[in-house]
Amino acid sequence: MAGQDVTYREHRPGDMGWIIHRQAVLYAREYGWNEEFEALVAEIAAKFIREFKPGRERCWIAERGGEALGSVFLVDGEDGSAKLRMLYVEPAARGLGVGRGLVRECLAFARSAGYRSVTLWTNDILLAARRIYEGEGFRLETEERHHSFGKDLVGQYWKLDLNGL
Repeated sequence: MAGQDVTYREHRPGDMGWIIHRQAVLYAREYGWNEEFEALVAEIAAKFIREFKPGRERCWIAERGGEALGSVFLVDGEDGSAKLRMLYVEPAARGLGVGRGLVRECLAFARSAGYRSVTLWTNDILLAARRIYEGEGFRLETEERHHSFGKDLVGQYWKLDLNGL
């Protein structure tokens, strides 16, 4: 299992550029998404750096042997809620528990930071990520059709209530 040799660290200079690059390249290759997706990822990463709230927000980079395997963000939301953003795992690391490990890091941090819930937005075609979210207790709240990244998609909003957990 990946958990035995994978470490999860906070972001450092250069990581945002890597995250933007890898997500843009792989989502274009795997789903045919265009540069609109790269722009969205870049905007989220830039906002994270500009408005970073230590103790309330964090980015994790999963690594093994100094090689980045994936990343995820937890950012301050509204009304006591946090947002899980931009979960990503390198193709060679998929199926090893890296994505689940990143999500669990987020949820543990959200609980320790005192958030009442965690929300996220994804698309229905991202099946592996959706399985992780559902397995960690997230529930699908709403869906909406949209045209983004050069494709017709179905966006989904998920929520996990942390009260009493």
